[in-house]
Amino acid sequence: MTPDPTSQDPTAQDHPSPDQSDNEADRPLTPKEQLEEGLEDTFPASDPPSATRPKK
Repeated sequence: MTPDPTSQDPTAQDHPSPDQSDNEADRPLTPKEQLEEGLEDTFPASDPPSATRPKK
C-alpha cells in the first residue's frame, strides 16, 4: 500500500513539523534535501524515491 503523495509529503517525517514541507521553496535546502530533489527529478511523482530507496 502506497501513501498518497498529495496527502502527505514522503519527506515530511524529516521535518519538525509537517507544515514545513509546504514551505520548502521558502527556505534553503539541506544537502540531504538537495539529494532528494535530484532523485525526484529522476523518479515520477507517483513513485517517490523514499518508497524505492532505503533510508540512510
